[in-house]
Amino acid sequence: MTDTEIFLAAYDEQMRGAPPTPPAGVTYEKDGPLLRIVGQFRGFVSGPRELGVDGDALDGLIASQRDFFAARGEAVEWKTRGHDTPADLTERLRAAGFLPEDRETVLIGRAADMAVHEPVLPDGVTLRRVTADADLRRVAAMESTVWGEDRSRLADDLIGRVATAPDEIAIYVAEADGEVVSAAWLAFRAGSAFASLWGGSTFAEWRGRGIYRAPVATRAALAAARGVTYLHVDASDDSAPILRRLGFEAVTTATPYVWNPPRTA
Repeated sequence: MTDTEIFLAAYDEQMRGAPPTPPAGVTYEKDGPLLRIVGQFRGFVSGPRELGVDGDALDGLIASQRDFFAARGEAVEWKTRGHDTPADLTERLRAAGFLPEDRETVLIGRAADMAVHEPVLPDGVTLRRVTADADLRRVAAMESTVWGEDRSRLADDLIGRVATAPDEIAIYVAEADGEVVSAAWLAFRAGSAFASLWGGSTFAEWRGRGIYRAPVATRAALAAARGVTYLHVDASDDSAPILRRLGFEAVTTATPYVWNPPRTA
């Protein structure tokens, strides 16, 4: 098998189920072949590579997820991957009112290979691990500015994860003159060979100067020291080329399909 085939097989086996410890107020549920996560800013649904249902039965399964969250007055994300079956899953999601968000590239690399890269930051920029609520709210404020939308909910999510399972997440900020200019975190997945890289958003004026790559190396070293075999990233079109140059392999794509409850007058 090629590395890509090995990585994809491990991903399908170990990364499609429930994450380790849910934050306070979040629950994991099963509905047939699906994992359903309740209690986040919007619902989340994911399934195995092969759902094992099609046709009318699949339409019913999709409708039941939509209706479950509609009764709660919440949006729901159904995460699809490019190699999922049945092949018409996304068509049926669209027919049920789910709309695609930006497609991401699923990248995987060996933690030990990524840990050999030396973190190099530009002059005047420092990288440190943070856990304090105030720092995590600064991370959310930076993300809100970068993306031009309110991401204050991210602070609550990170604070909840640190409070519930501090050994399962490592959050880093890059700072210049006391300002957070980039942030990234590493999520461990207990019982698997994986850890995931998240974040990496950076202010536009600080891009192209190594600030994205340095936390990758730092997190890879931490993961390798903890015995993690694989690093996983759902990468944007901006991040994917950087990660591929570092040695990550593209194994598939991931596209969120989102249903939003109708707006009320």
